[in-house]
Amino acid sequence: MDENLDKFPHQIGNITDFIFQLVVSYGIKLVGATIALIVGFWVVGRIKSGLVKLMERREVEPSLRSFLRSFLSVALKILVIVTVLSMVGVQMTSFIAMLGAAGLAIGLAMQGTLQNVAGGVIILLFKPFKVGDFIEAQGYLGTVQEIQIFNTLLTTVDNKVVVIPNGGLATGSLTNYSKMDTRRVDWVFSMSYGERYQKAEELIRELIVADSRILQEPESFVALSKLNSSSVDIVVRCWVNADDYWPVFFDMNKSLYESFNKQGIVIPFPQMDVRLHQAVK
Repeated sequence: MDENLDKFPHQIGNITDFIFQLVVSYGIKLVGATIALIVGFWVVGRIKSGLVKLMERREVEPSLRSFLRSFLSVALKILVIVTVLSMVGVQMTSFIAMLGAAGLAIGLAMQGTLQNVAGGVIILLFKPFKVGDFIEAQGYLGTVQEIQIFNTLLTTVDNKVVVIPNGGLATGSLTNYSKMDTRRVDWVFSMSYGERYQKAEELIRELIVADSRILQEPESFVALSKLNSSSVDIVVRCWVNADDYWPVFFDMNKSLYESFNKQGIVIPFPQMDVRLHQAVK
């Protein structure tokens, strides 16, 4: 009993020395790894900024530019993390073997993410849209701001940012309103049955000629399209440059409304005739 008590201080000293050596050995590694991680992420940021400036000077397409920036950032950060782990003492061979063994499970768990990466590559290769295009996809309508490695960012007309996974964009249907240089603007205007159609058509054609944004070719189209219960519908179709679509659409609505009022052409509203018959006594 006394002998064990005599050995106790010596054992405590051994444990203290072991802990001290452990702290010194791994503490230095942890401090070095932390510094390496901070410096590594800083270097990644500098490389990414340099690449962006280089691509801007080389006039690389904005869609490819944003994708490469996102991809390079992820790849370099993974490289920094792997390097830091090796500094701490993690054996890379066993680490890689562990990743290989877990590869199937990771692949199944991240199949949606991998699909988004593949979708981003498909978008860049086949170019269904590019940065700056106005598109409608996945129930959203907006301008493409950035194509990242996993997602595409849209800015809606009311200035909301929508994040859409690339996988759905690559495999689903979408409408690109900016793909073609020109677009057709359609209107349907109504007038009362008592008005002369020829007068209304001449007035509409005068407004078309007066607007320089409306293209001469293809030729504009004006016709009587439908006889409703309380109105006559006139369809108007004109071609404009894609950027002029909405300005021309709204301006024509305003101009035609003012011109119809000025010329006394009545724009009808739904109405119903009600006749009361007195019962014979």
